Amino acid sequence: MTKAEIVEKIVTMTGVNKKEVLAVVEAFMEVVKNSMIQKENVYLRGFGTFLVKRRAAKTGRNIQKNTTVMIEAHDYPGFKPAKSFAEKMKAE
Repeated sequence: MTKAEIVEKIVTMTGVNKKEVLAVVEAFMEVVKNSMIQKENVYLRGFGTFLVKRRAAKTGRNIQKNTTVMIEAHDYPGFKPAKSFAEKMKAE
């Protein structure tokens, strides 16, 4: 499902103007992204949690040059669904 499809479904469900719905959806995504960039988790009760996860430093290999490369520790975004949401997914 694309962002445009999400906006269309919300417009159909609520009857709110398409431009207003698009602005709200984009603002929501911007708030979530900025929070995660600042290393803050975003908790949405009944839906899930957008988590900032930490990946430890490790050694990797460049197989083309046959060399060892050090990969630095870094953060990455993750999502953990709420228990009720995960149970509904299993039931379907």
